[in-house]
Amino acid sequence: MADYDIKKVHDRILETLLAVDKVCKEHNLRYYIIAGTLLGAVRHKGFIPWDDDLDIAMPRSDYDKLIAHCNEWLPKQYELICTENDANYPLPFAKIQDAETTLIERMHMKYLGGIYIDVFPLDGVPHNKIARRWHFIKYQFYKKVLYFIYRDPYRHGHGPSSWIPLLCRKFFTIEEVQQKMRSMMKSNDYDKSKYVVDHDDGLKGVMEKSILGTPTPIQFENATVMGVEHPHHYLQQKYGDYMVIPPHDKQRQHNFHYLDLETPYREYAKQTTKQ
Repeated sequence: MADYDIKKVHDRILETLLAVDKVCKEHNLRYYIIAGTLLGAVRHKGFIPWDDDLDIAMPRSDYDKLIAHCNEWLPKQYELICTENDANYPLPFAKIQDAETTLIERMHMKYLGGIYIDVFPLDGVPHNKIARRWHFIKYQFYKKVLYFIYRDPYRHGHGPSSWIPLLCRKFFTIEEVQQKMRSMMKSNDYDKSKYVVDHDDGLKGVMEKSILGTPTPIQFENATVMGVEHPHHYLQQKYGDYMVIPPHDKQRQHNFHYLDLETPYREYAKQTTKQ
């Protein structure tokens, strides 16, 4: 377990969620709390006690619209970061971060920003099972290449473990891989597809769009946010017997490399540059 005050982290990322919820309601954007966040809402009426992140998903058209208007719609404190607005961004989904905080999530991937919520686009997938499997083989390949391009190639020394990251850097660029991933993810229109997915979930996350349904109010901590229309079916597919609390050694929590809830990350960057 990490050594920081998780309650303070919960409070700050909940503030981010509520700011996003307000924007989505004002501009008629669909979103759902998903994954462990939805599980927490159903099982704990809020955060899973040991969990320190928060996930939402948006149908692709709403996701793209939020990206296009994020600077005008989000309160000044919050920033939406994604490959569409940051050529150096290492992930195939977006984050909305609190710019008044500082976070370095992993030492070997020194992307500096603030604490965040993850925002996943929801896309359609091929109806044919063979085509669907091939779709995800390509996606996982590009996702791995993206990881190796961004990762410190010498994380495990200068031996054979550095060769794959160095080869990926030689033959691919971040921008090229992100463009290829985005193109394939968007190749099946969400609103016209029977089966949909948050691609980061992989093939096992494919489900009928009717399970997500219409965004439906659900209690989360002291607030009401939007969940999926059929949470039992969603959680059962994703986690199985989801009401059973895992043993202590299975309760996963981030161990952030650096976290500061009081210092804006730009100020932190200035301070470290001077040192």
